[in-house]
Amino acid sequence: MMRMTETVKQLLIINIIFFIGSQLVPAAYPLFSLYFPENESFRFWQPLTSMFMHAPMPNIMHIAFNMFALVSFGSALEHFWGPKKFLFFYISCGLGAALLHLGFSYYEYNSALTALQEAKIPSDVINMIAKEGKYNQTITDLVPLSTLEQLYFSYNTPSVGASGAIYGLLTAFAFMFPNAELALLFIPVPIKARYFVPGLIFLDLFLGFKGSSIFGSGGTGIAHFAHVGGAITGFIMMWYWKKNSFNNKRWD
Repeated sequence: MMRMTETVKQLLIINIIFFIGSQLVPAAYPLFSLYFPENESFRFWQPLTSMFMHAPMPNIMHIAFNMFALVSFGSALEHFWGPKKFLFFYISCGLGAALLHLGFSYYEYNSALTALQEAKIPSDVINMIAKEGKYNQTITDLVPLSTLEQLYFSYNTPSVGASGAIYGLLTAFAFMFPNAELALLFIPVPIKARYFVPGLIFLDLFLGFKGSSIFGSGGTGIAHFAHVGGAITGFIMMWYWKKNSFNNKRWD
């Protein structure tokens, strides 16, 4: 494995500090996680800070997988790009991930809101469903339960994690090292990056629309569109840099 580069090391430390700090100070979790903009917990800095937050204990695998990928792929990219270009790319992909996630949440929220309004549900009742998840049998006679859940979860569920930025790194890695062989724990056969990364992104896109997880049925609990947003941002930046011979310009 390539030696850990300096910016990657600093990002790793920041993520660990955020993770430990949010366990010691529970109030930090809603403050730095990314909420739906109409939620009262939303703050303008959350698109940035949420990429350093991760699922709380006892879920240690969320931060572990992301940090392993950061070190593995980030160090290779920083080695060739230098720290400034690498950090710019990483943060940009994280923000792109947050943007697409919020866009999809906005779509889901407003789709559910429109369905409730068309069913002539009073505004105060809709607000109660969105903010508190409270409803009665009369409401479910008018609209599907899935619509109520869609309204509530899109409004209340925070997004956390470096995964969007990591997917940007994966995309860049596939651009630069298309023949490098990669493998997942449950797919032991090595696959070239040029096939592995697009396959992973399309899987996320499929699961995002399907609303389920590769690890089980029901709700996913994974911000699939944040992953896709990070990958798309990474692809656009890599395409633009390649087109304009950006790799030949120094940032240092």
